[in-house]
Amino acid sequence: MILKRLYDQKLAQASYLIGCGQSGEAAVFDPNRDIEQYVDLAAAEGLRITHVTETHIHADFVSGSRELAQRTGATLYLSDEGGPDWRYRYAGEAGATLLKDGDGFRVGNIQIDAMHTPGHTPEHMAFMVTDTAAATAPIGIVTGDFVFVGDVGRPDLLEKAANVQGTMDAAARTLFASLQKFRKLPDYLQIWPGHGAGSACGKGLSSVPHSTVGYERLFNWALAATSEDEFVEQVLAGQPEPPKYFAEMKRINKEGPRILNGFGHPPRLPPTRLDALLEEGALVVDTRSAAAYAAAHIPRTLSIPLNRSFTTWAGWLIPYISDVYLILDDQESGKALGEAVRDLAMIGLDRVGGAFGAGAVEAWAERDGGLEVTPQMSVQDLAQAMKTGKVLVVDVRGRSEWEAGHIPGVENIPLGFLGDRADELSRDRQLVVHCQSGGRSAMGASVLQGRGFRNVANLVGGFAAWEGAGFEVDREQQLPSHS
Repeated sequence: MILKRLYDQKLAQASYLIGCGQSGEAAVFDPNRDIEQYVDLAAAEGLRITHVTETHIHADFVSGSRELAQRTGATLYLSDEGGPDWRYRYAGEAGATLLKDGDGFRVGNIQIDAMHTPGHTPEHMAFMVTDTAAATAPIGIVTGDFVFVGDVGRPDLLEKAANVQGTMDAAARTLFASLQKFRKLPDYLQIWPGHGAGSACGKGLSSVPHSTVGYERLFNWALAATSEDEFVEQVLAGQPEPPKYFAEMKRINKEGPRILNGFGHPPRLPPTRLDALLEEGALVVDTRSAAAYAAAHIPRTLSIPLNRSFTTWAGWLIPYISDVYLILDDQESGKALGEAVRDLAMIGLDRVGGAFGAGAVEAWAERDGGLEVTPQMSVQDLAQAMKTGKVLVVDVRGRSEWEAGHIPGVENIPLGFLGDRADELSRDRQLVVHCQSGGRSAMGASVLQGRGFRNVANLVGGFAAWEGAGFEVDREQQLPSHS
């Protein structure tokens, strides 16, 4: 048996290629939209992809299962559990084989058996993997978003992200029942989860890539809960805000992702095009570093640095209804454009209208003048300014972060909701935006400047610097968290 794990750092997402060296057949589990990596890996291993499947309808990235199966001629396997509201609408059109609990298929000498594990989602499947050439019992289980290393899949996404109201308590109880099946699996069984640290599909995922049932039974907080009510209380407490784009991902992956046949090559545009685009209200995203953006940027552009968090914040801040244009760092503009287009496509943002080099900022200054800066404020200066009442401070961290500790009297508006709630903020006082260390608040300042706020500053070092300087901190009473 050949087992290969492919991991996307920006999505914190794992997919797996499992092949039979004797027959040359391979199955891919939970592929993302970058299907070339699976085709290339199979070829490098002397395998051909004959089976493609996924554990559930994903909420955090566009599935590549449909396109990979079409590209390779593989059979597509999809869950038929969860009831009519949670079935894949494109399954018939794609010629998919539907799986119920206990169904299985063979990949050469490897037996794959589906196990219905609802809770994170109603249709969720895990897959038991048995190498029949070497053993009579399973070696591992592909757990998807059911069980992670150190955590379990969150059961509140249907309500919080997909707006299916009144479901998270029932889903948490269903997840608890599924975990009782997991408890009965043998200690030696390896678990191969769908996400690692950094994913919003759980609250305390480990960066360790795999584990065993026995280890998780000993050290995973979710398996230590002694009662269903205790588990429900703990699993729903302290979950981070699900990104806005999760609802769109559910829709796309349920109805059927569009076949891309590559990520495309948006045109490089001359700097003179920026004037007309901004006048038309087009969204222009400046992907340079936060420091470069703060020092000088074109008015009405949005800062989302092209780093490991780019995909997450693009999903929060970029709408799906219009084209987006990019400003890139000239030093690696060719590489950066390909990276940005891929990252956006991974979450269904396929409408990149074009890109500009960083020289467009200089050209704007020479042609139109009026470059904006984002003033930076120290925690010492903020402490003095707060005594005068002339500043309004906004904490753009997640709610659970704010509850764990915040600057006294400071309002919490998580970054992803800042644009929606900008009208709640006074334009008569200086606004100081902060997060934990300064990265999110730099983007938050650009959101506010783009909405016409002219007196906005970013707090250098964020809450960590405030607390580190010994200034007063308020804490809210909160339920225990295992994150």
